[in-house]
Amino acid sequence: MVRPAKLAVTGAHYGLKDWLAQRVTAVLMATYLIVLASVLFVAAPQDYAAWKALFGQHWLRIATLVFFICLFWHAWVGMRNILMDYVHAVALRLTAQIAVITALLFYLVWAVDILWS
Repeated sequence: MVRPAKLAVTGAHYGLKDWLAQRVTAVLMATYLIVLASVLFVAAPQDYAAWKALFGQHWLRIATLVFFICLFWHAWVGMRNILMDYVHAVALRLTAQIAVITALLFYLVWAVDILWS
């Protein structure tokens, strides 16, 4: 009797969740950019005070924060998949993933600080 070869299982099998996360975050980011472009087309700020007044509106700050959360989540899913596919040394992959997470969290905190200062 011929036994089937054992398949090596690699990766974390995020599959559908990754695909859906990438699509949802991309749609939300595209929607934000269209709305922002429309707002800027209607009333383009000419100086710092006008930009500050524009982003002083609560709805735009929340939309911008949602945009950045989507951006960082989108980047994390992509980077995690790239690292899982191409970095085979576990210690190196884990180090790179921790570095990416740390950088993205730093940028998120920075974005929040800018939006609410």
